[in-house]
Amino acid sequence: MGKMKQVLMVFAMLLLACAFLLSQPAYAEKKLYIGGSMALTGPYAEDVAAILAAFEDYAKYVNETKMVAPWGEKLPADISWEVLWRDDELKPVKALSVYEELKNKGMLVFRVSGSPQALALKDKLFQDKMGATSMTSGAFLMKPPQTIFTHYPIYTDHLAAIADWFKENWKENRKPRVAYLTADNALGKSIEIPEMEAYLKKIGYDFIGSQYVPLVAVSAPTTQLMWLKEKKVDLALGAMVQPGSQPTIKEAVRLDMGPHLGTKITFGFASPSHLQVMVPAMGELANGVVVAGSYPAWDDMSSPGIKFAHDLLDRYRSGKQMTPMGYVIGVIEGITQVEALRLTLKEVPFEKLTRADVLNLGFYKIKNLNTGGLTATPLTYGPGKIEGTDHVLVQQAQKGKIVKLGVWPCRGIYDH
Repeated sequence: MGKMKQVLMVFAMLLLACAFLLSQPAYAEKKLYIGGSMALTGPYAEDVAAILAAFEDYAKYVNETKMVAPWGEKLPADISWEVLWRDDELKPVKALSVYEELKNKGMLVFRVSGSPQALALKDKLFQDKMGATSMTSGAFLMKPPQTIFTHYPIYTDHLAAIADWFKENWKENRKPRVAYLTADNALGKSIEIPEMEAYLKKIGYDFIGSQYVPLVAVSAPTTQLMWLKEKKVDLALGAMVQPGSQPTIKEAVRLDMGPHLGTKITFGFASPSHLQVMVPAMGELANGVVVAGSYPAWDDMSSPGIKFAHDLLDRYRSGKQMTPMGYVIGVIEGITQVEALRLTLKEVPFEKLTRADVLNLGFYKIKNLNTGGLTATPLTYGPGKIEGTDHVLVQQAQKGKIVKLGVWPCRGIYDH
């Protein structure tokens, strides 16, 4: 009887062991990180919070579906994806320490936030052969092009596209007068390169000069706007974030300055001043403002990428509203980072992955990456080619709505 009991116990243990094994996946889970440095402190905080939310939601999506995107490629079934990030507080020194920490935790891709952080990280990323996505796109990234990859054109190409549009619609028998009204930091001053001024003159503008607005305009830039009025400027171009551009436009309207107001002047900004943020915040006060290099309108459900972003919010945040363009940026960067890793895994086993592999066999091999129309064109990168797209979307606020003016080719305006 004792022997029979022992046999039954062994049999029961074998059954439990079999049940346990059958309940486990047929593979050992492998983890890859996406994400990087997030400026959750400072003037970009609201947008970056939305970027981080998009990264987190997108990671859940790829873990559940094992797809890069609804229209994209399949991912390996044995890989899990996790967002790894830290707040760089919009400080270059902090961004460097964040990078070192996350690199040491095993990140094979990275992201940078603002222009000052990108300037601080640019050479280090290149030395470490770390490919990085970016929410900034200044001309300094081309001096020389290294391993920070952009998904929209550099800011000088944004402004060249606005200048092209404005000049094509110019009706007077004189040269239009153009000036810079831009942020007083690395972002804003990245447009002040000889090639930009030369291009404006080449296509028929009189270049008047520059005025600067603090990155966060704590007081109305009345003096700068009055200078534009006194100089009879027709087109003012600049690169600003919303806490600079919105107060500037409010003061311009107060001073009766705008394409539809007493002093005829058009304000054109590079993409950090997304109309998708400005128009909901300002309504018809933003009428006439032109922004280039941005993304489809948040309510444009004809765009598969915009629909995907809405679906992610509905699926993981019960439709909670986020800063629209911040969320879209996060989706684009997430897709790009995952695609770089997916391509690398086709050539290198998980256990042997290195940063250099992901750079050379991932980022450099991205060709015509479909973003669902979130970018002006599909994204293509390569050695020395860090700009993913070669066209610029130009939009204008009209009657409280965002109107697409068209798409212009990049003019390749940068100092390198």
